[in-house]
Amino acid sequence: MCFRGLRWYVEYVIGLQPVDRVRVTVLVDNLVDPLLVDRDAIWRLNWPRALNGALPRAAAATVPDGGVPDSLIAEPGFSALVRIERDGHERTLLFDTGVSANGMVENMRRLGVSPSDIEVIVLSHGHWDHITGMEGLVRALGRTNLPVIIHPEFWSRRRISFPGLDPCELPATSRLALEGVGFQIIEERQPSFLLDGAALVTGEVDRRTEFETGFKGHEALHGDHWQPDPLILDDQALVLRVRDRGLLVLSGCGHAGIVNTVRYAQRLTGEDRVAAIIGGFHLSGPMFEPIIEPSIDALAELSPELLVPAHCTGWRAVHRIAGQFPDAFAISTVGTTIEL
Repeated sequence: MCFRGLRWYVEYVIGLQPVDRVRVTVLVDNLVDPLLVDRDAIWRLNWPRALNGALPRAAAATVPDGGVPDSLIAEPGFSALVRIERDGHERTLLFDTGVSANGMVENMRRLGVSPSDIEVIVLSHGHWDHITGMEGLVRALGRTNLPVIIHPEFWSRRRISFPGLDPCELPATSRLALEGVGFQIIEERQPSFLLDGAALVTGEVDRRTEFETGFKGHEALHGDHWQPDPLILDDQALVLRVRDRGLLVLSGCGHAGIVNTVRYAQRLTGEDRVAAIIGGFHLSGPMFEPIIEPSIDALAELSPELLVPAHCTGWRAVHRIAGQFPDAFAISTVGTTIEL
């Protein structure tokens, strides 16, 4: 499943084979909006669909006649289900699992998605808002031997330490916790092929842009000492090559820098066209808002057909992206399915 030798791949290009169709369904994100309508190849679970049976009904004492649609849950995390079709066969993977134990699996239930369809899990990095839903997945599936693809530094204990404030340690999982419930952990620093070559996990992303310099104040525990960890080296993305369209890049938080990540995917695959960039761009808050403009300029050079910023992108960055790329931009909401 996995391939080693990062320098070899960067120099000689990975032969990522095209897929015929991709459907990305957002299972966890910061926002729900049932008033959105479909657009091109973007399907929304809106109120008309929900009221006509797309969502199960929930009992409500104040609405005794049939209850109400069992609405989707928005949470400050990220998870996406990726269905890949090639040569008439569909394969399914899960990318991240959200911030709570039950949010992702509850949304899957309400969307009619079976957890048993999942063949492999990719965890973009070790922050808890992308991994806590593994607990709910175990409850839904029972003990499972699903492979889970991570970077070796995924396990790091981390904290945020800003001047003038007490450091706060971030919730973290452990190998014992995940293997203890049956997951098959696969650590890989280099790029990895999944599902018979239908998908590529970047592994550790090469950092080259001058403006994407990392998360200042982010620290990791090494031995008995907390040390600066601004680069969050375990951050990785999922890459697909859509036939006749180019690359789809799916990012959890984009701690490596969303521009770094997409450019790295281009170098790995030798494919310059960008069909879609979906997920967290991490441009939120005073630390990252200064790099919104250079990020916008770089995204313009990449010329993606579709931009779906999510999760940690931040409202200022989302607003700028929407204004700068009105034809490419689409807002990410829980229950949205993007088809390429």
